[in-house]
Amino acid sequence: MAEKKKFLLRIDEKIYAALEKWAADELRSINSQIEFILTDALKKAGRIPQREEEDKDNPSNPNP
Repeated sequence: MAEKKKFLLRIDEKIYAALEKWAADELRSINSQIEFILTDALKKAGRIPQREEEDKDNPSNPNP
């Protein structure tokens, strides 16, 4: 599994509270929820190469 990049995110407290509630509703951590939202937005915008997504969806793929 690839190393995840760490960075500081400053965010409005109202947005954070909404994310915290949304994450709890979907049984995710806030970090996972933010990553989920960003990944979904990138997919919809066509910014994630198809091959990369296939590899992520199938970690046992012998030909990454």
